[in-house]
Amino acid sequence: MSEIKNIKVSKKKHGKKTSSHWTAVVFWICLILILLPVGVLGWILISSSMDTGKPIFGNRYEGDLDPAITEKDMDEVGDAVKAVEGVDDSFVTMTSATLRVYADIADDANADTANAVADQIYAAVSSVLDPSVYFTRTDSMKMYDLEIHVYTIPERTDAEGENFVYVIDTKTSNMSEPEKQTVSVAKDQAVADQLRQDVIDRKAAEEAEANANTDSSSDETGTDENSDASTEG
Repeated sequence: MSEIKNIKVSKKKHGKKTSSHWTAVVFWICLILILLPVGVLGWILISSSMDTGKPIFGNRYEGDLDPAITEKDMDEVGDAVKAVEGVDDSFVTMTSATLRVYADIADDANADTANAVADQIYAAVSSVLDPSVYFTRTDSMKMYDLEIHVYTIPERTDAEGENFVYVIDTKTSNMSEPEKQTVSVAKDQAVADQLRQDVIDRKAAEEAEANANTDSSSDETGTDENSDASTEG
């Protein structure tokens, strides 16, 4: 009888140990399932807090612009443009995947001359960078755009006797051939004159308002000084 009792007691103890073991396993599994998302959320919040106020940078041309235009290529383009007859000064820049060439020509040059120089500059750029490769997109890749700016003066000043001629030759990666536009000549002169006059009138009104505010402030200051003097007297 004593042996049977010992066997029963042993089975009860073993059953309790097994039950306790599985309870502990279930507890730890539940704890991990709870802590895991909490930990991930906490990390996201901490990372966001640390990055607050920092600019976010991206690369909109990732996987595109291949082959790339290098600094060496740009230097070669600059040398080729400087060698173009009629170019007094020039420089080359790259902005947002657009290669821009700026060329200053003689102050007395006309639009025909500016257009001819723009053609020569396009040929000079093409001798360094093949337009069909660098300035033409493919079915799967974006490529560079090209802008050639040729001018007698960088911007209109409306000075007496000025000769403002400005031509832009553009070849985007979606275009098969470049297109020139003489932007110093308005397509609708009447509209251009009206817009220019509107700017002049707006500036005059702003100056008049500023002068009126200045005079008003001066009058108020003078009145306060006179009032103080009267009170002291």
